[in-house]
Amino acid sequence: MHTQVGIIGAGPSGLLLSHLLHLNGIESIVLENRSRQYVEERIRAGVLEQGTVDLLNDSGVGARMQKHGMVHRGLDLLFEGKRHRIDLGELTGGKAVVVYGQHEVVKDLIQARLDAGGQILFEVGDVSLHDLTAAQPRIRFVKDGVAEEIVCDYIAGCDGFHGVSRAAIPSGVIREFERTYPFAWLGILAQAAPAADELIYAHHERGFSLFSMRSPQITRLYLQCAPDEDLAAWSDDRIWNELHTRLETDDGWKLNEGPIIQKSITPMRSFVAEPMQYGRMFLAGDAAHIVPPTGAKGMNSAVADVKVLARGLTAALRDQGTDLLDAYSTTCLKHVWRKQHFSWWMTSMMHRFADNTAFQDHMQLSELNYLVRSRAAATMFAENYVGASVDSQ
Repeated sequence: MHTQVGIIGAGPSGLLLSHLLHLNGIESIVLENRSRQYVEERIRAGVLEQGTVDLLNDSGVGARMQKHGMVHRGLDLLFEGKRHRIDLGELTGGKAVVVYGQHEVVKDLIQARLDAGGQILFEVGDVSLHDLTAAQPRIRFVKDGVAEEIVCDYIAGCDGFHGVSRAAIPSGVIREFERTYPFAWLGILAQAAPAADELIYAHHERGFSLFSMRSPQITRLYLQCAPDEDLAAWSDDRIWNELHTRLETDDGWKLNEGPIIQKSITPMRSFVAEPMQYGRMFLAGDAAHIVPPTGAKGMNSAVADVKVLARGLTAALRDQGTDLLDAYSTTCLKHVWRKQHFSWWMTSMMHRFADNTAFQDHMQLSELNYLVRSRAAATMFAENYVGASVDSQ
């Protein structure tokens, strides 16, 4: 087989790249080691920046998002028993975020690619990359027990942190920067109507908590917990009791409880690999960088990568030069590190650290108080949250 761009991974970055290339007349083949059902049901992020929303709409895959996505023009920061609203729209000239699950974006992109006759090969195994610095790199894999090979003009590694793409780069070529946080998130999905219209980020003496939602019928909630937490030790009653404690105030607002339909533990990590390219292979999304979920930047950072990569690949394959491709890593790392900083900053401000001194506790509260009282500080926060800061473009 031959294709112009071989794409490893059918997550949002790989699928969106394939879709954007198609719109520019560039062919691609997407390889995915999981089943279609698995990737469409894999629950991940749910907050889309303004730029992500605009790109999905402009590329023709935003119809369901427009119908079912929930537009948020603000959010609440909860600390010292009080909620403080950050008006995202007013502080950023009308920009907002949209709550729409990553798995829903994946469904939309898969359907768009299949409707256009695109090739997505699910449940492939033994994927390996070869001749990455040659004129025609190759991808080998096994599908339905048969060994196959794709000869490509370029390869895009969109296969996540544990994928084969970054691992295929020779040792010493890239540098890796990482921080592992001393806590995790216990997340639940509950069949309960959200008790608030916007997200609530809570800094509490017992640990961070987040109130979110996935639909008018489904509430998404998180609790800070130990990274080695035993999920079996958390009964539904214990989870709800802890959520009530961390999220409710004395103003009468109450969480709506309902059957918990999913529980999971999410580790917290910051990670960047640079450069994000080697020969004719380009890394995008989680294959190149991971952020803690506090700032809601994971999928948005991947989408920003793909926007740059699609433009560069299109130019190169249309014989318009390789300048954009050559600059891909340098261009992307500007927004990657901006999103890393915001995610690290927000994580550090909102979470309880076991080794914090009383002095450090007071520093967190001082920063939160300044953030909600200073228009300049609130504007900085809002611009980064909706993806409107200059350095993130």
